[in-house]
Amino acid sequence: MTDVVDADELLRRIRVARDWAAEKEAGTGSPSGAGGGADPTAAGIDRVAFSVVREVLDEIINPGTHSRSR
Repeated sequence: MTDVVDADELLRRIRVARDWAAEKEAGTGSPSGAGGGADPTAAGIDRVAFSVVREVLDEIINPGTHSRSR
């Protein structure tokens, strides 16, 4: 990535990535290569991974508003 972006564009990109991760976590968009017969264990791992990514991006957008109890 060689583009120079301002803070507003960076925040926009983070929000787009957060929304994408939330869709994947909810299962509305299947991960690459996962078809109708995908391994349920792998799907669960994918959901957890997307959940963590979404939580990190949420924390970047709204610092200090998330629980640290996990």
